[in-house]
Amino acid sequence: MPSDRPDDLLADPVARTRRFHRAVTTETGALDASFLGRGRPLGPARVLNAIGHGRSDVAEIRAYLRLDSGLMSRLLRQLEDEGLVIVTRDAGDARRRLATLTEKGAEEFAAYEALSDAQAEAILSRYPRPETLLAAMDVVATALGFDRTEIVETAPTDPRAVACLQAYYAELGRRLKTGFDVSLSADPEAGDMMAPRGAFLVAVSDGMPIGCVGLKGTDKGYAEVKRLWTAPSARGMGLAKRLMERLEARARALGIGLLRLDSNSALPEAIAMYRRLGWTEIDRFNDDPYPDHFFERHL
Repeated sequence: MPSDRPDDLLADPVARTRRFHRAVTTETGALDASFLGRGRPLGPARVLNAIGHGRSDVAEIRAYLRLDSGLMSRLLRQLEDEGLVIVTRDAGDARRRLATLTEKGAEEFAAYEALSDAQAEAILSRYPRPETLLAAMDVVATALGFDRTEIVETAPTDPRAVACLQAYYAELGRRLKTGFDVSLSADPEAGDMMAPRGAFLVAVSDGMPIGCVGLKGTDKGYAEVKRLWTAPSARGMGLAKRLMERLEARARALGIGLLRLDSNSALPEAIAMYRRLGWTEIDRFNDDPYPDHFFERHL
């Protein structure tokens, strides 16, 4: 039980966490009977939001929102009764139920999106340092949803991949003494990081990309690991290791038996991780001007 002493309260992690919970539930309207003034509580609004953002499999929506089957059925039934959603059986698998928005449902989804955007802008406008507030939100959202983080394979030209790569290049520019110019590095062609030559993986947390890594196919008897990056909000949680393990599994599936990578002394945490994961340090194998550490791993 938290102490009543002011100095203890300011330091008490439980009291601070519970204050945060109260602030979020109040600010987001989690207890409102009419969420964002649209006439229904948060539960059905969240289901509508999930469908509007492209989730159609009812079981997937239920798992995503962590709802039990009974509550999910009631919320869907409410949305159906309002004429916002249609639920059908999958023609190829009668056990699967699919939910889609009606025209009225799409209009309601758009209304919620506009109101939610306005609410977010209002919250940010109250704080004199919005970037600091956003960084804190990123940390909290990543931590709370970390066990639901997905690693998806996509083209390196996918907007989520591009967002990660741009953040990666910007960070290298800040951390390397020489700065970083991607045009001077051995930047892989997109096709070299797509099957059957390679792969590109992105870690996604509730729609937000928070990490990436590429597998660059070559004609030299090995493939290269490129562009490993995780968002600051996800560091220290094992995401980079998870990305590397998934990439190694993908390399095996593509029949690749030897991997190589390079790094820079300005990234000591990455170099330490490669060593922990069993990578062997080797001599320079490329003429890229930026790296000064080189590794390989036999699969």
